[in-house]
Amino acid sequence: MACHEIAALRLGMMNLIGIKDEITIQHEQSEIGVALESTGPIRSLAEAKDFESLIKFYEISLTNLEERISKMKKDDPKIAYYRSLLILTKKIEFELKNSVFIFQNFFRDLEEIHDFVHEIFPA
Repeated sequence: MACHEIAALRLGMMNLIGIKDEITIQHEQSEIGVALESTGPIRSLAEAKDFESLIKFYEISLTNLEERISKMKKDDPKIAYYRSLLILTKKIEFELKNSVFIFQNFFRDLEEIHDFVHEIFPA
């Protein structure tokens, strides 16, 4: 279920940015349930410690979601719901990648401004 992917992504993001909110952690863990106990992309995503792992395991979890949806029967009453969740999770994937790109640009900009300061005030 896509809620697992989103909840695991939130837990992984909390690791990266240092959010230590026990109530939120417990909420997301309960959302994921037993999927957090077994090895796989959901657990790895929830335990991510860097952006590369976060993106990698989110992409793998989306591939697994796509596979589950592709195996659903066309007349399954939940197919529209799951397709909507897939669209949502793809949008989140784009936002995640854009956020990492912006953060990487910020990192490079810091080096440029640092060099600029040394041009004005040589060390």
